[in-house]
Amino acid sequence: MMPRGLVTALLSNNSFSGEIPAQFGHLGQLQHLDLSFNYLSGTPPSALFSLPNISYLNLASNMLSRAFPDQLNCGGKLGFVDISNNKLTGDLPSCLSSTSNERVVEFNGNCFSIDSQHQHQASYCKEALASSKQSGGRETVMLVGVISGAVLVLVLLAFAVLSFRRRYRSRRTFEHNIFAKAVPDNSPNGFCSEHIANARFISQAAKLETHGAPVSRIFSLEQLKEATNNFDLSMFLGEGSMGKLYKGKLENGTYVAIRSLTILKKYSIQNLKVRLDFLSKLHHPHLVGLLGYCIDSGGQDDSSGNRIFLINEYVSSGNYRTYLSENCPEKVLKWSDRLAILIGVAKAVHFLHTGVIPGCFNNRLKTNNILLDEHRIAKLSDYGMSIITEESEKLEAKGEGTKSWNRTNMEGDVYNFGFILLESLVGPIVSGKGETFLLNEMASFGSQDSRRKIVDPIVLTTCSQESLSIVVSITKKCTCPEVSARPSFEDVLWNLQYAAQVQATADADQRSDSTS
Repeated sequence: MMPRGLVTALLSNNSFSGEIPAQFGHLGQLQHLDLSFNYLSGTPPSALFSLPNISYLNLASNMLSRAFPDQLNCGGKLGFVDISNNKLTGDLPSCLSSTSNERVVEFNGNCFSIDSQHQHQASYCKEALASSKQSGGRETVMLVGVISGAVLVLVLLAFAVLSFRRRYRSRRTFEHNIFAKAVPDNSPNGFCSEHIANARFISQAAKLETHGAPVSRIFSLEQLKEATNNFDLSMFLGEGSMGKLYKGKLENGTYVAIRSLTILKKYSIQNLKVRLDFLSKLHHPHLVGLLGYCIDSGGQDDSSGNRIFLINEYVSSGNYRTYLSENCPEKVLKWSDRLAILIGVAKAVHFLHTGVIPGCFNNRLKTNNILLDEHRIAKLSDYGMSIITEESEKLEAKGEGTKSWNRTNMEGDVYNFGFILLESLVGPIVSGKGETFLLNEMASFGSQDSRRKIVDPIVLTTCSQESLSIVVSITKKCTCPEVSARPSFEDVLWNLQYAAQVQATADADQRSDSTS
């Protein structure tokens, strides 16, 4: 039984077969449904298209067949439909026809009686349907066997779990939150690095590839001096709130970025290593990787701080902010490129929030901290710094727990990402006028005339209005003063991907028109 309050169901690229369950047609709150690239058959339930809140429906690349009913109604919020590459026949319903300006509809690769250039002959779909029926009996037998085997495995697993719990029920349990307290200096074990290195990654949104990942390298200060020519001014990249940044070259020829910072509240060396080992295990295509570190206590007494050097991968093509500036017109990004970068960063932050235990929050999100490699792939830097600074203890000193701190900073990340979205829309020059100015201008984003006054001309000339409207809407939600009204990063990511898909369709249509 599906929950009646279900809003988003992303179920693509599985092996689902049979007809689409009729229960989907009763989910009044459902907004986004993606069942593409499965083996679903039969005719799509008509109720799916008329759900009151459905805005995105993707049924592409299945085995859906037969004809739609004569009178198919589409919901007023339905903005994107993809039924391409199925075995559908007959006429395309009027509410899905290409003459409608209300929604984007993809229907190529079927056997509809229109647009013969992009449709198969009716005989093709009938033959494919007949062959699938012949194999249906064999698949049913196999399915029964698989289900029976799965039930047997579950029974054995349940027995094993019960036995394990009986055996270890008196065993001491460990607290998995590394933020609770610093490990005392006299603790012989504390939280050993193995506990953090083996933290269970639970998100399926990113391929982490952490199994067998190399342990973070511990550098000596002498090695870093050699890599930077004794921190020569020619290797100096800049300085920010997190300390000085240098470019370095390791003995194997690899270029790295070396950040120097001081931890004002001194943790034990052991505890710092635990935290840094944890950071080094965060692997994601859109995160700047931490390759290693150096802790330089300098023989100082316990009242002073530790100087730490973080050795990160070197990302060569500068930060995102410079690509939004009119000062470098040859670098300025068009709208589809900006969306690709924003989606990459949103994936990284979503992973930091939900893809690792414990989650990483308060990730210093701003356009200066988004770096681009030689292929203009976005990589987020300066994330997770709160793990090795005092910020997680500040609220605890006021009597607030870690859960409260996590929740506050997760919402803060959404708010800060909203300003990254806003800067992507208006450019850094306008955004430099301050937060209050921008929030006031957001209220005028509703009309196209108002947008022309503030939105970056590059965006206006390279975007579709529908794609732009989607991003404007999610930007307003992210920067909402009411914390409870801000979306989750999953919602932010989905909206950006939806906007990119709408933009890609518009670009393809424009290219098609220009060649015809």
